[in-house]
Amino acid sequence: MSTRAAMTQDELKKLVGYKSVDDHVESGMVVGLGTGSTAYFAVERVGQKLASGELKNVICIPTSERTREQAESLKIPLCTLNEKSELDVAIDGADEVDPALALVKGGGGALLREKMVEVMAKKFVVIVDESKLCKGLGPGFPLPVEITPFCHMHTLRTIAKLPALAGCEAILRMGSSSNNKIDGDNIAVTDNGNYIVDLHFKSPIKDPVAAASQLKNCVGVVDHGLFVDMAYQVIVAGSDGIRVAGTDGEKPWW
Repeated sequence: MSTRAAMTQDELKKLVGYKSVDDHVESGMVVGLGTGSTAYFAVERVGQKLASGELKNVICIPTSERTREQAESLKIPLCTLNEKSELDVAIDGADEVDPALALVKGGGGALLREKMVEVMAKKFVVIVDESKLCKGLGPGFPLPVEITPFCHMHTLRTIAKLPALAGCEAILRMGSSSNNKIDGDNIAVTDNGNYIVDLHFKSPIKDPVAAASQLKNCVGVVDHGLFVDMAYQVIVAGSDGIRVAGTDGEKPWW
């Protein structure tokens, strides 16, 4: 126990990243590769197992340019949804996970491609360390919304007025699109050429399903970081080891 307690956050991320591939990826599969510091280790593991011959005839679909570059460096065979619309499994991290296994994603700016890929997977496996578990979505991590550049301030104001998002503060992402810190003077641009609005909440989103629907129906919104009713399983690394919530795992304990 004491060794686990002393593990760094990166070591915890590596544990769940590797386990997700070991548990769910088999030869002959089409696999969605997520984006971010935890998904990085799942991509690394796929590359290792292909190189060793333990996995064969696997083809992967990356969810960002960063992930594509990492996968190519590991010689992982890639395609896009244009070639294959159905995936056996997709593996990705999350910025927040609530007890209904609803997620906030998009801190790294890849939410549109992530959602397009992950919604097509028979199994969407989420990998997190225990710091990402929350009672309610919103206060712990700003909710990203990808919007069109055209009249972006109008869309930002429209989003902020949606009933299910009452009380949020909408902030346009600046600098790098791959984090929600203001680290530049220019508006952050996604892989798809869009902008991101980060919604900051002081109290939890009362109804994530309604919030997701209202955002999606807002003209000018491309997509949003609420991933509701999508997770098949959440693999969690914590001080007491790895625990699995959802299908083939235990009831969420947080």
